[in-house]
Amino acid sequence: MTLIQGLRAIFALGALLSMAACAGTQMSGPNATPEEAARVAYRSSEPPSITLYTMINNRTDNGAHTSIKVNAPTQQVIFDPAGSARFQSVPEIDDVLYGITPEVEQAYESAHARSAYRVKIQRVQVPPAVAERALRLVQENGPVGPAACTSQTARLLQKLPGFESIPNALFPNKLMEAFAELPGVETRELREEDGDDKDLAIQRIEAGWAANGVPDR
Repeated sequence: MTLIQGLRAIFALGALLSMAACAGTQMSGPNATPEEAARVAYRSSEPPSITLYTMINNRTDNGAHTSIKVNAPTQQVIFDPAGSARFQSVPEIDDVLYGITPEVEQAYESAHARSAYRVKIQRVQVPPAVAERALRLVQENGPVGPAACTSQTARLLQKLPGFESIPNALFPNKLMEAFAELPGVETRELREEDGDDKDLAIQRIEAGWAANGVPDR
């Protein structure tokens, strides 16, 4: 094997590792009905914004998954393309999660932050019209196939005023780095040390909701 062939093989392996989480088995069942989604619609009092989530492997520092939260004036949703974090009490239609109260948002973030992964959370405020356009785009997008979480998110963002600098991105880290260059981005990082089984984390969260009721429903 030549040096160039070896470098290509290493790059290909890194690509596979970077996209592994987007290629997992879907946990979601059939789509919720529009009525179920409308029933839990949540309007945040925070300024309109778009938040990029990047799930990062703590061992390799490779990005493993991409999703976005859209806080529009009419409602707040999470677009989780080809994602696997699904809660029974959070309606989902074609990779869009509805009823994203602060408590549900926290649960979504916590489900992804495990001993093997951390979550980089980048938020940028946008005009109300931009947030509403983002909401329409994710609702009209349809379900995303395996390994396309980052590329599809990047294509959606490119259609928004103020996000023209977002490149065509296949890998989560590339999109994360480009998003960081947008004016006014606020960044935080979530790390947790619970086990790596996301299903168990979600089950624990839902057990708490069952005992106490999902807040703000």
